[in-house]
Amino acid sequence: MACKELAPRAGSVDTPEHTLYCPQRTDAPIREFADFANAADGEAYRIRGRLGIEADWLARWETLSHGERKRAQIGTCLWLQPNLLAVDEPTNHLDAEARRMVLQALCSYRGVGLLVSHDRELLDELCTHCLFVEPPGVILRSGNYTVAWRALRQEADTTRKMRLKAWRDRERLERELIRRREQQRKADRGRSKRRIDRRDHDAKEKIDRARATDSGAGKRLRQIEGRLQQAQQREEAVAAAAQSCLWIGFDSDFSQRNALFRIEGGALPLGEGRDLRFPDLLMQPQDRIALVGPNGSGKSTLIRMIVHEITLPEEAVVYIPQEISESRSQQIIEEARGLSGEMLGRMMNWVNLLGSRPERLLESRVPSPGEIRKLILAMKIAQQPQLIVMDEPTNHMDLPSIECLEEALQKCACGLLLVSHDQRFLEALTIIRWEIWSIDKARASFKLRVRLC
Repeated sequence: MACKELAPRAGSVDTPEHTLYCPQRTDAPIREFADFANAADGEAYRIRGRLGIEADWLARWETLSHGERKRAQIGTCLWLQPNLLAVDEPTNHLDAEARRMVLQALCSYRGVGLLVSHDRELLDELCTHCLFVEPPGVILRSGNYTVAWRALRQEADTTRKMRLKAWRDRERLERELIRRREQQRKADRGRSKRRIDRRDHDAKEKIDRARATDSGAGKRLRQIEGRLQQAQQREEAVAAAAQSCLWIGFDSDFSQRNALFRIEGGALPLGEGRDLRFPDLLMQPQDRIALVGPNGSGKSTLIRMIVHEITLPEEAVVYIPQEISESRSQQIIEEARGLSGEMLGRMMNWVNLLGSRPERLLESRVPSPGEIRKLILAMKIAQQPQLIVMDEPTNHMDLPSIECLEEALQKCACGLLLVSHDQRFLEALTIIRWEIWSIDKARASFKLRVRLC
């Protein structure tokens, strides 16, 4: 809406005249990329140099890594100098060096910036305000992510304490009301004239005096009932804490094989005369491996080759690639809609636990990249995988979902092979590191080595 691609159903959105949206997907270059790549002005040269954008990228777009594509997108947007620039997940796919280049480039932008990201360090560097989307509303807080999130957590803690106090007050009054009503019933039975002889006027008079003495008991009971109603209203009035507590567990098991896969060493062609040389690769059932390296060094190519060579049953392997095309996303949605009975219920439950609304997701024509990843995970969990292979698993996912996924993978029993630039994520989950580094910059050749973290 800020970039005028959607119109609000109600109200209005005031934006500057010249706006640009830098999308999350990198399937195709931005329309003006050719003009930017060929531009001879000083600003174009400066941006291309800062982001390491090469002249032939447009001609070989299909061979570029997604990190290189993202840099090309951002560079084009900065060159166009919009008054408002909205960037969706700018550091997805980027290695440490590329991320540094993108951060410097975005820091130079002087217009109105709107940033969607799960990169906490980037948010701290760039943002002066944070808008937390909590359907059906939003919460705006000043400061970078760390400052705003801390304030939100403090507010949530205060809210939880208020709810706890309101709950305890209601429970205490409910117990008191039950006790008072029981006392009232006993007193009423003691003051009944039904079993008294009609001629026993003394007994009747005694009961009348007792009723007059206790005439205030009913009033006190009504007061308790009124206080209880007020406590219930206070409890309902206290809003639920802003943050969701997500948790998801994987049904998984160790493979009974000695190894999940063995691959003889060799060289993997990467196109344009480039290659990746790797030693013998062995993964055992309990291994937790991080595959790291610069953009364009063949990490995704190596992962695809490994998945192709694995001889485990198909249902024992969960593989989620770095990018999922729009057409494949539509196929996955159709597969999910075709589930029925228990499988559909479990899948929708897992999607919900990962922080998405399953009904809305299944109604989508093309889900967002983060949503489709959640859907694939939810559909695979029931198969009790022995190996999970994920290429940039935190890309496109929101922060609560990342934390949820990290906790789940820590507890799962199967082998893990993860490709990621998110160092915090890898440090929490892996103990073996496969590192790719350049051995011949002129030929863009790379080599892989194995070491323990």
